[in-house]
Amino acid sequence: MMGGGGTFLLLAVSLVAAMYYFAYASNLNQKQMRERCPDSQPGFIATLPNYKLVFVGWSRQWRGGKANIRLFRGEKVTGAIYDVSEQCLRQLDKYESSYDRLKVTVFNEDGEPIEAITYIKTGQSEETRPSPQYLSVIRQGYKDWGIG
Repeated sequence: MMGGGGTFLLLAVSLVAAMYYFAYASNLNQKQMRERCPDSQPGFIATLPNYKLVFVGWSRQWRGGKANIRLFRGEKVTGAIYDVSEQCLRQLDKYESSYDRLKVTVFNEDGEPIEAITYIKTGQSEETRPSPQYLSVIRQGYKDWGIG
C-alpha cells in the first residue's frame, strides 16, 4: 500500500516539473526535436485558435522564409504538444534565437484548453517564401503526428 502512494507522489512531482511546448513548424519533425531536445516527450495534437501560419523574413540556414504565427481571427494553427523541461526550453531558445517565447492556450482533440509555451517572431511582418528543404522538414513533422 505504501509503495503505491510513493509512486503516485513521485509521478505528481514529475508532472509539475514538466511544461508543454506547442510546436507548429519544423519542430513538429520528431527527429529534429529529439536532436534539439532529447528529453522531450511527444504528447498530442493541438490547435491554436485565432492565429494563422505564415512564413516571414529570411533564414540563412534554410535559404528562405521561416514559419511564424500571426493573430488572425477565425483561423487556426494545427500543431502538437511536447512535454519539455525548462532545460529543454533553454536549448530551444538557442535554436529559436530570433523568436520570443509566448504563453498560449491551445486545445486538444477533445476541445480541452491546455496552457503551453510556443515561439513567435516579432518585428518581421513581410511574408516570404520558405525553401523546399524547410517545407520538407515541416511536412515530415505533419506525417510524424498524422496531421492533415
